[in-house]
This record gives sequence, structure tokens and C-alpha cells, in this order.
Amino acid sequence: GLEVFYPELGNIGCKIVPDCNNYRQKITSWMAPIVKFPGAVEGATYILLMVDPDAPSRAEPTQKFWRHWLVTDIEGADLKKGKIQGQELSPYQAPSPPAHSGFHRYQFFVYLQEGKVISLLPKENKTRGSWKMGIFLNRFHLGEPEASTQFMTQNYQDSPTLQAPGGGASKPKHNQVEIAAC
Repeated sequence: GLEVFYPELGNIGCKIVPDCNNYRQKITSWMAPIVKFPGAVEGATYILLMVDPDAPSRAEPTQKFWRHWLVTDIEGADLKKGKIQGQELSPYQAPSPPAHSGFHRYQFFVYLQEGKVISLLPKENKTRGSWKMGIFLNRFHLGEPEASTQFMTQNYQDSPTLQAPGGGASKPKHNQVEIAAC
């Protein structure tokens, strides 16, 4: 139920950013996406997280849960419309997977805030990488997300050949957005 819209691509939840039209390069410089949660409850407040669990690479995610975006105090009515206004604890950082690191998942989670005051510890503010997301969620008693989605992309300089789930390579058709398993 979570929708993530980037210019030219539309809703890319559960998709792979295509190599065509320089989309993989463009996404590294675009502003924050429009994130909508149609199931948001008016009068409730929410937290939005965007993380990369594959930093610096999926094979060796030593910096996993790189925090790309963290916003608290988002009003339900705003979240329904895609207006992400609230307390930005980590300003938006565009996806920028390193060259030769393969595909990265960029995951979005929405949690019900329930009146809690959410903050990052000073040590969490020192770096975005190696973020202990589970510890953060437990600290504020945030259980299961209300909604989530993800998309995948790789560095635009890497080969345009996609790795198919079965291990074989496949080339995407021009202007086709490949569907990724969520």
C-alpha cells in the first residue's frame, strides 16, 4: 500500500530502475520522491524510513541499513496525499550505489508514531552507515510497519545486463521497467 513516485518513472515500488533513458544516473540527483500511503489514518502521525540494506554491496553489507531518509511527525492526512512534512531527522539522500557493487535494494517503511517523541542518538547522527535499525525500532517500541515497499537499482556505470533471479542474464527491453520480487 506504499507508493513511491520519482519523475519520469512513476510509482517504482517493487520494481528495478531500468537502465534505459539514463534513469539509473538520473535517480542519483533527483529530489526526494513523492511517498503516498493511501491507508494512512487522518489524525494519526507517522514515521518514514528509507534505508539501503545492501551497503556497500549486497555480497558484503558491512554498512547495512544505510539511512537515506528519516522523517517523523508526518500527519496522516499529509501522508495520504504524498506531502512528507514533519521533523526530518536524516535529510533525503538519493540512491547512489557504488560502481561494481551490484544491485541495491532501497526500502521504505512507514510506522505509526503514536505520539512518541522520536530522535536519533548522537552516535547515530555521526554516520548514516551501519545503522542499527532494529535497535532504533525497539527503542521506540515500533513494531511491524504499517506499510513498506522497495525498489532496486545499480550504479549507472555498471553493465546494462540484468541478473535474472535464476542466475542467468537477461536484457531489459527498451523503456520496460522490470519487476523485482519484494
